[in-house]
Amino acid sequence: MMKRGRTLSAALLMSVLLAALPGCQKQEGPAERAGKEVDKAAEKVGDKIEKAGESIQDAAKGDKK
Repeated sequence: MMKRGRTLSAALLMSVLLAALPGCQKQEGPAERAGKEVDKAAEKVGDKIEKAGESIQDAAKGDKK
């Protein structure tokens, strides 16, 4: 009987903690959103530079795509 009570208490405690978890998450501010946009833009620029570099290498080898 005592073991069942402990198990039930532990399950109840875990349920309460899991229910409260979303309320603890920090909301994203404008600076963080702007930073993420800058990161996305930098990644796109990096991809374009990489593609241009590959095109230059292909042109130097005489390949055309």
